[in-house]
Amino acid sequence: MERVDLMFEPVRAFLIQVGEFAPRLLIALGVLLAGWLIAKAVRFAAAKALRAVNFNVVTERAGVDAFLERGGVSSDTTGILAGLLYWLVVLAALVIAFNGLGLTYITDLLGKVVLFVPKVIVALLIVTFGAYFARFVADAVEAYSANVGVQDAGMLGRVARYAILVFVVLIALDHVDVAGDIVRMSFLIVLAGLVLALALAFGLGSRDRAAELLDRWWPRSGGNDGS
Repeated sequence: MERVDLMFEPVRAFLIQVGEFAPRLLIALGVLLAGWLIAKAVRFAAAKALRAVNFNVVTERAGVDAFLERGGVSSDTTGILAGLLYWLVVLAALVIAFNGLGLTYITDLLGKVVLFVPKVIVALLIVTFGAYFARFVADAVEAYSANVGVQDAGMLGRVARYAILVFVVLIALDHVDVAGDIVRMSFLIVLAGLVLALALAFGLGSRDRAAELLDRWWPRSGGNDGS
């Protein structure tokens, strides 16, 4: 009898472990199901809210959607942001589920991904609004240069736009901890050169206009009148 008990002892221990693990597995599956449903609702609500505030218009005018389309991405920026929020909720649900199962290694790995996704969302917003601002500055520089008779006004506008875009992309990469000190210093050197070249081109091209403005704001005194 004792030999029979010894033979069935591993089976009894396995069944006890299964009995203890099964409720936690059911809870984890419930958490995943609830997280998936919440993620779908968050994605739908986020897409509706972003389109309600005309965020898609900003991304279209900024040229971000056109850039994604040329890159073969079927979704626009609004859809990508909504998708990132969807996966953020799903990953959070996975963290809770695996933590309940005691799988701490997977929980730590997923926790790092969960912390990284909001940085990607903020970086995408930085690029979007930065590209919109760059487009606005480029149009302003081009219009002003054309009004004062500067040649190659379109080129000056494009230079201003691309300089701002590079700066914005660097900020976005720095936010997600991609850009290092070497990249940052290289960008500052290139940006300084572009600003110097732009200032020289603008100054030489509109020196007559600047002289007229200086004469209007600070008219020359009749120095020879009193002599």
